[in-house]
Amino acid sequence: MFGTMKRGVNAYHNVSLETGITSASPHKLIVMLYDGALVALLGAKTNIAAGNIAAKGSAISKAISIIDNGLRASLDKNAGGEIAANLDALYDYMSRRLLHANLKNDVTIIDEVHGLLADLRGAWVEIGEKVQQPQQVAAPTAMPKASTLASA
Repeated sequence: MFGTMKRGVNAYHNVSLETGITSASPHKLIVMLYDGALVALLGAKTNIAAGNIAAKGSAISKAISIIDNGLRASLDKNAGGEIAANLDALYDYMSRRLLHANLKNDVTIIDEVHGLLADLRGAWVEIGEKVQQPQQVAAPTAMPKASTLASA
């Protein structure tokens, strides 16, 4: 009559995710992409261990999609210069490695890419923390005197 608990939890998760996306800073959105790719890779490892090849392929495809259509697509190669070019090459490398891992059911390759993504995620978190730190504004040393009607 009311549906399953799982549907309710999924609906709550989707609303929570959508709210997080709409209110996130650009740095937070990149961190969320890294998180999604990392979770997908953990799912791929779990499915390899369970012998669930279809779900493994789906999880690796999701990670590749996040890397190519999210992280790589968000690079501004004009403004980013050498750093953006290096990230582009690294994302390309990760996608190719994950294709190989998918074909060979190779957990060590998944671990390799997971480690690279985790390192990059950590760097983005640090960048976001530095960008979001409010500038220290010096407090005024004395309050200006308000004029009164008597002095007018």
